[in-house]
Amino acid sequence: QVQLVESGGGLVQPGGSLRLSCAASGSIFSISALGWYRQAPGKQRELVAAITNGGTTNYRDSVKGRFTISRDNAKSTVYLRMNSLKPEDTAVYYCRLAQLAYEYWGQGTQVTVSS
Repeated sequence: QVQLVESGGGLVQPGGSLRLSCAASGSIFSISALGWYRQAPGKQRELVAAITNGGTTNYRDSVKGRFTISRDNAKSTVYLRMNSLKPEDTAVYYCRLAQLAYEYWGQGTQVTVSS
């Protein structure tokens, strides 16, 4: 019913910036929340940032002040602007959309922070 297509991942140097995009399509009529998660090798998937249908945002402590989540309702797209990137930000980043009792995930995009 819902498809999420991510873009913007890649290799970036420490201190650099990157913007991830997630475009949603399909049967979208009542979004509860949109979010970005990440998973590094050997680690649990963790919430990075989320935004509700009311516009309330939430960030994990390690990215506060560096990452910004935003959305464009007209384009059905959610973004994650990542500044001052650190090697520990290296992970596969996943877009998530929650609607009713369902949740949908993007395919994941690799972000590697290394010199």
